[in-house]
Amino acid sequence: MAAGRSEITPMNIYRKGINNRMAFRCFFRTVCLFWLLQFATVRSDITDGNTEHLKREHSLVKPYQGVGTSPSSQWDFSGSTLVTSQYVRLTPDDRSKEGSIWNTVPCFLKDWEMHVQFKVHGSGKKNLHGDGIGIWYTKERLHPGPTFGNQDHFVGLAIFVDTFRNDLHGMDVSVDRSFPFISAMVSNGTVPYDHGKDGRSSELGGCSAEIRNKDHDTYLAIRYSRGRLTVMVDVDDKNEWKECIDIGGVRLPTGYYFGASAATGDLSDNHDIISMKMYQLMVEHTEEEENLDWTKIEPSVSLLKSPKDNIDDPTGNFRGTPLTGWKVFLLLLCALLGIVVCAVVGAVVFQKRQERNKRFY
Repeated sequence: MAAGRSEITPMNIYRKGINNRMAFRCFFRTVCLFWLLQFATVRSDITDGNTEHLKREHSLVKPYQGVGTSPSSQWDFSGSTLVTSQYVRLTPDDRSKEGSIWNTVPCFLKDWEMHVQFKVHGSGKKNLHGDGIGIWYTKERLHPGPTFGNQDHFVGLAIFVDTFRNDLHGMDVSVDRSFPFISAMVSNGTVPYDHGKDGRSSELGGCSAEIRNKDHDTYLAIRYSRGRLTVMVDVDDKNEWKECIDIGGVRLPTGYYFGASAATGDLSDNHDIISMKMYQLMVEHTEEEENLDWTKIEPSVSLLKSPKDNIDDPTGNFRGTPLTGWKVFLLLLCALLGIVVCAVVGAVVFQKRQERNKRFY
């Protein structure tokens, strides 16, 4: 046997195999921990509703004591809206109704997140119901109109929960888009919402969501932070958010009003708001951003392409957006799985090579 070389025995081979397996287990545990941390990071993109950041002056909760027409009221309503102790019904399940409810306090938060618990239900069968709900952050309030009970030439942000498809021909004929459909629009008042085309020409993105006649709670989360608009839904009774819209380059001013509206036409539904909870996001801004007069910002979106370019996108999501949290997470997961596979193959090859070297001694 060569001098200085350790003796190769079955026991040594066994011990090396044990060491290899222990090293692999340690590596695998590290990978699993990293994976869980990444998941936790992505999942925390939407706040967990920490009450210390809840802004009560912009929140609508049971039993709705701050709702009314008195000077001290923080929420006002119009049209067919009915306020009970359990819900705010914007429209009953009757034809040609429209109603709204609006926060009377302008919001001066630069970074915020709104959680909306809502319920859409009625006697109408599949495709025989309408029209839907609009969630608003706009310059003006209490202006009834044709866009889900609000004016079509609005200034600000709107999130639409559209339950009825109006455009059966034209630009939508080749697109497989199911309704109800949730979409977003930012407007400076010059471009109206095109109800006949379901807002396709001005939408920033969207997703389909089965929200009608559910026995469980349905939620919508709207986050605006550092110029990024994110919309998440929780409509499957799984207590987890699902990404619907994620758009960068969005500019929204402060000092606008939050509200919700709904409308029915020849078809109808009950459109109920259970709660609207506003959370302040604790985000640091640069000195230049802090010195900016945010009330003078004009609502706009900086996109590489016009929103109408997403007409041929069956998902309704705007093409060319940056990687979202879930996409980054999936890429990291694939990379980690590749590392695990390589580690397993390497461990097997190393062990086989050790066994083969045994023959030379």
